[in-house]
Amino acid sequence: MAFLDTAPVNHGHVLVAPRAHAVGLADLPDADGVQVWRVAHRIGAALRSDQAWSDGVNLHLSDGVAAGQSVEHVHLHVIPRWPEDGLRIVEDHPPGRPAREELDDVAARLRELTSC
Repeated sequence: MAFLDTAPVNHGHVLVAPRAHAVGLADLPDADGVQVWRVAHRIGAALRSDQAWSDGVNLHLSDGVAAGQSVEHVHLHVIPRWPEDGLRIVEDHPPGRPAREELDDVAARLRELTSC
């Protein structure tokens, strides 16, 4: 299901959520996750099809308290964006880059965990 956020970041901010309860991504059946992203994709594309709606779109999902999840039901934000709209998504990375070996180790572990 999709509905307008009652505390929107920008005009047209939509939330997309599965009807069946799932607290986090680990609880979300694959088919429901696919449908949530499919609906968000369609809404985001519609918002981008007309500059009166947006100049860009952010899709945002917080999974867990550490990620900023405040509602215990999986939901994906579709946020219309405009230049200078005041919304800031800060990527505060530590200095430097990880070594190639570290990246390879993390990728291998994720492949094991996800069977991808």
